[in-house]
Amino acid sequence: MNVSFSLNYLQKPFFIIFNVTHFSFNQTFTLPPFFHLFLVRFMALKLPQNSLLGSQSDSQRTLYPYVTGTSVVALKYKDRILMAADMGGKIDGPVHMRYKSVERMKPIGKHSLLGASGEISDFQEILRYLNELILYDNMWDDGNSLGPKEVHNYLTRVMYNRRNKFNPLWNSLVLGGVKNGNKYLGTVSMIGVNFKDNHVATGFGNHLAQPILRQEWHENLSFEDGVKLLEKCMRVLLYCDRSAVNKLQIAKITEEGVTIHQPYSLKTYWEFSTFENPAQGAIGSW
Repeated sequence: MNVSFSLNYLQKPFFIIFNVTHFSFNQTFTLPPFFHLFLVRFMALKLPQNSLLGSQSDSQRTLYPYVTGTSVVALKYKDRILMAADMGGKIDGPVHMRYKSVERMKPIGKHSLLGASGEISDFQEILRYLNELILYDNMWDDGNSLGPKEVHNYLTRVMYNRRNKFNPLWNSLVLGGVKNGNKYLGTVSMIGVNFKDNHVATGFGNHLAQPILRQEWHENLSFEDGVKLLEKCMRVLLYCDRSAVNKLQIAKITEEGVTIHQPYSLKTYWEFSTFENPAQGAIGSW
């Protein structure tokens, strides 16, 4: 026996209608007013997940980043790309620096290297997107592969798309690579703002490392000079950025592929007079 049950709970009196295979009947009840409110609440909880009338808890947004990494600095040297980032993962709260072995630079395909500052979990989500993209590209098996320019363009669309959904990925990205002898270095912000340059930086590196790079970078940098320049930038960031840690990685990408070197610490000097008494000589300071 098949039975269909329908409710008309917004009108009074209250109607319950049964349709049965062999007979049908309509029965009318008059119910208390509060019962209608109960049914409205009950039916709202039973709405499907994709309904426009579903509860607001179905739609979640990242309101603020939780575990974050700080600056990434990258530059071109001769026919290659160098990139540097520390390995700190910071959590806001009583324990500021929770993780000290977070890798924030990853190879993408055969020709590209990606570095990220910002939310670590969102960076992992971006890596998942890119892994699917590279896998789909490899499935064609046509002898061609995505270069750094194509990957950078893809990332700009992903970041801008998520921004338009008011659910951004909380990252600033640096994408470098070499393909067919052509160097490429670009960056994209969490809202899709992007550009390419001879040297780029994210986070505090935009304010503290870029002036050093503008003054000392030149097109014919050797590998050793490029590493020294990156170390100088990372040392300044270590002194001035509380989110930085003295454990960094440097990666290079050439025509042959990506090499990410083992992490190491920089030599530092903390006996500067301004470190010991930063307020000395400052007018109006305590």
